[in-house]
Amino acid sequence: MPKKGRGGKKPGAPDPVLRDLLRVPEGERIDLGAYDTRAVPAGPADKTAGLAATAALGPRLADLQERLYAASTAGDRRRLLLVLQGMDTSGKGGTVKHVIGLFNPSGCRIHAFKAPTREERNHPFLWRVERALPQPGEIGIFDRSHYEDVLVARVRELVPRRLLGRRYGQINRFEKSLADDGVTLVKVFLHLSYEEQRARLLARLDNPEKHWKFDSGDIEERALWPAYQHAYELALERCTTDEAPWYLVPADRKWYRNWAISRLLLEHLEALDPRYPPGDFDVQECRARLLAS
Repeated sequence: MPKKGRGGKKPGAPDPVLRDLLRVPEGERIDLGAYDTRAVPAGPADKTAGLAATAALGPRLADLQERLYAASTAGDRRRLLLVLQGMDTSGKGGTVKHVIGLFNPSGCRIHAFKAPTREERNHPFLWRVERALPQPGEIGIFDRSHYEDVLVARVRELVPRRLLGRRYGQINRFEKSLADDGVTLVKVFLHLSYEEQRARLLARLDNPEKHWKFDSGDIEERALWPAYQHAYELALERCTTDEAPWYLVPADRKWYRNWAISRLLLEHLEALDPRYPPGDFDVQECRARLLAS
C-alpha cells in the first residue's frame, strides 16, 4: 500500500481484515506513485509462507462456493464477481490460473474482454458486459472489464472526452444495480511497477515457450505508461463506492498477489455466509424406502 506502509503480520497477532487494508479510500485523490508495488501490507511475510497460506485457503473457498451454488437452487440470487484490472503482465491471467484454480470450475464463469468486436461496437459499451455476468450461485471472473472503456478509451482517445466523462457515472449506476440484484463485486487493481513489467516482458522474450504470450505492441504501450497511470487514478477515484469499492493489490510479488486476492474472496464469501437449503422432502420416509429397495 502506501510506501510508508506496513509489514507482514506479527507472530501471534490476529488476522487483519484485508478488505479494509487494501480498500481504495472513497472521495480522495489517488496518487498511484504513493503506493508500493512490492509491499506486503498484511499476511505471509515471505514466498514460502505465502504459497502455503494460499493453498490452505483452498478448502474453505471451495466449501463456500458449494454453499453459494446450493443456495441458488432454492432461489437465492446472490453471486460474486471478481473484476481484475491492471497493466499488461500485472497478473490477471496468473490470478485466474492460481486463485480461481482453488474453486470448482463448473461453478465459475470466466470472461476475458478483448478489443470490442464490430457487433459490440454497435451497442452501448456496457452491453457486452451484461451478457457475461455470472448467474445466481456462480463466481464470475472478468479478465479486464467495462473499465477498459474509461482506460484505453481515454489514453487512445477513442471517444470524445465529453462522452468519456459520462461513463464513470454510468459505471457507478450499473454496478449499484448489480449490487441491488445480489452481485457482490470485488474489483481488484493489480498495481505493478514499470521496472517489474520490463522484467516480465524480457522473461517472455528470453523463453521461446513464452513467445506466444509476447506482443510487440506491449512495448509501444509502455511509452504511454504515465497516461495509463493517470487513467487508472481517475477510475479508482471516481468509481469507488460503498456498493462496489476498489481494492489495490501490490502485484510485483506474484505469491503475495495470489494470497491477497484469495483472502479477499474468502472474506467476501464469509460475509455472504451462504447456507445449504433444507430438503423439500421427508428424510425419514425416503430413508425407509431406500433401505427397503
